[in-house]
Amino acid sequence: MAGETSTLRGPNQREHFIIQRVAEGCKNREIADSLGTTEHVVKNDLRLIYDKLGLWNRVELALWYEARRFEQASN
Repeated sequence: MAGETSTLRGPNQREHFIIQRVAEGCKNREIADSLGTTEHVVKNDLRLIYDKLGLWNRVELALWYEARRFEQASN
């Protein structure tokens, strides 16, 4: 049951920032620099985001982001 709750939660503020930057085409190094952290931390964050959203890679993440943006714009 505890695993189910984590998959139902959406991305937090930091994760949203990372997702947005990935959708903009930024590399891990660029994201790390803007967050004041290391590329390794961003890679770990991305793994957690992929797991949370049930995605496999940056392309799927960018498409997920764009779909949500489009949904919000049409509401």
